[in-house]
Amino acid sequence: MVNGVLLVELNGNIKFKVMNNTLLISATLDQPGFLEDLVEKLAYRHYDIGYSKAAVPKNWKAIETSSTETYVSGTVAIAEKEEIINMPFITRFLFTCVKEKSGSYKLEWSSSLS
Repeated sequence: MVNGVLLVELNGNIKFKVMNNTLLISATLDQPGFLEDLVEKLAYRHYDIGYSKAAVPKNWKAIETSSTETYVSGTVAIAEKEEIINMPFITRFLFTCVKEKSGSYKLEWSSSLS
């Protein structure tokens, strides 16, 4: 980032300080419950292919992965002083859960595909 400082607040908003001006950036999802449901179903699937129990070299861990791709939509708000710009967005995300030998699937990462 050129001439900028990035600050992330606890509520998920992001503030950028660029050339002595502060920008507040936040995102609101259109259907957060649907997205949460989708990821929970991914994490709690009931079949196991068996990769997590495979023999692997010393100091390595075998893992089972489960991924899904979905569209996420919402609004990004960018505010500077008294001016607010709201921009709708739609983008694809990839969610991946990982399971080790014992235990259940846990959300390990998500990535925007745009």
